[in-house]
Amino acid sequence: MNSNYKGMRAGFATVTTLFFMWGFITVSIDPLVAALRAIFKLSYAEAALTQFAFFMAYFVVSLPAAALIARLGNSKSIIFALGVMVLGCLVVPAATYFDTYALVLVALFIIASGITILQVVANPLAAALGPPERSHFRLTFSQTFNSFGTWLAPRLVSGVILAGGIFAVTHGAEVTEALRAESFRRIDAVFFAIAGALVLLAIFIFVFRKLLDVTKPVDEGQTPSVATALKSPWAIFGACAIFLYVGAEVSIGSLMTNFLAEPDMLNIPLDQAGAMVSYYWGGAMVGRLIGSGLLFLVKQRAPWLLALFALGAVTLCLAVSQLQGSTAAYLALSIGLCNSIMFPVIFTLTLERSTAAPAATSGLLCLAIVGGAILPYFYGRIADASSLHTAYFLPAAAYAIIVVFAIASAKAKTYVHGTATVTAGH
Repeated sequence: MNSNYKGMRAGFATVTTLFFMWGFITVSIDPLVAALRAIFKLSYAEAALTQFAFFMAYFVVSLPAAALIARLGNSKSIIFALGVMVLGCLVVPAATYFDTYALVLVALFIIASGITILQVVANPLAAALGPPERSHFRLTFSQTFNSFGTWLAPRLVSGVILAGGIFAVTHGAEVTEALRAESFRRIDAVFFAIAGALVLLAIFIFVFRKLLDVTKPVDEGQTPSVATALKSPWAIFGACAIFLYVGAEVSIGSLMTNFLAEPDMLNIPLDQAGAMVSYYWGGAMVGRLIGSGLLFLVKQRAPWLLALFALGAVTLCLAVSQLQGSTAAYLALSIGLCNSIMFPVIFTLTLERSTAAPAATSGLLCLAIVGGAILPYFYGRIADASSLHTAYFLPAAAYAIIVVFAIASAKAKTYVHGTATVTAGH
């Protein structure tokens, strides 16, 4: 068994590259929100439709994704997903050519559909490629590379799409069609580059495909249907926690550029504010590095660690809602540190406690990522009606419920292949 686990390390390293790539693409949407809001003169709620289109794909695609993975296997499903993402990236230039915001939303939906398939296959795969007692550590460690992608994206993408074109115009000056066209070209360049990287990644996965097919996507005798996960109370509870976590994280991140640029905050240009968003996502990267180490040492205390991080996020959100200036700005960016371990720990805690097949539970959890579509829209509505400061009450409430999930999971039973086992120390 130990030699088998050693053989899985290369597969774990391979699948971790996927976490980086979908993290980079997902957070590239944040500076895109600010760019599209300026180009198309959108309200906060209208700009949040980019996140709605992107994360709605999780709701639509997660249901068939588990069955697709069960049919194709891990490596073929991953390559198929990367192909879908390339297609979506190539739709973006078509959207800018026709100067149509709706077509941009379609492109984002297609890209996110591919990412959804990756999430459904890669999260349980990373958790499975090694000893079961280290699943929290492995998924959190993989998510660290996801966070590296989310840290890098704002720094690279903001400097391209939030500079030049309409963003080079002084306040009050006329925005010409030529300037809008330049801004569109900058957006096109970003998505062409991402498409090229995805093609290279697909080739890489094809070469090392055998490393990813060492685990079965579905346990023998179990069905991958997401419907079976609906019969497990813990699968549903975990899905609610994922819904709230992703919704809170995306709400804060998607409008962070505009928030930092506000006159009562840092009062800086959008491209500088966009680059600073990397600290929000970078905090998650640092937190996952620290968190993965803590989880490796105290694997039986994962629920309590989750509760501590979620409580920290609640406190920071409430503070940001009441403060202004640089203090509020840096506290808002610090929320990323608290976000760090939430997704992987919620995910693995739920997989352990769900009586459904891992693929079915994973499919339901990935479906719940639709929270990134729903909560940001209401976050934007609150910001339009009041202020971005007031909007922080919404993620604060979401994080508070995650605290409840963490405490409840501490004493819950875990399941291995459908057999209940009480884990010591929970």
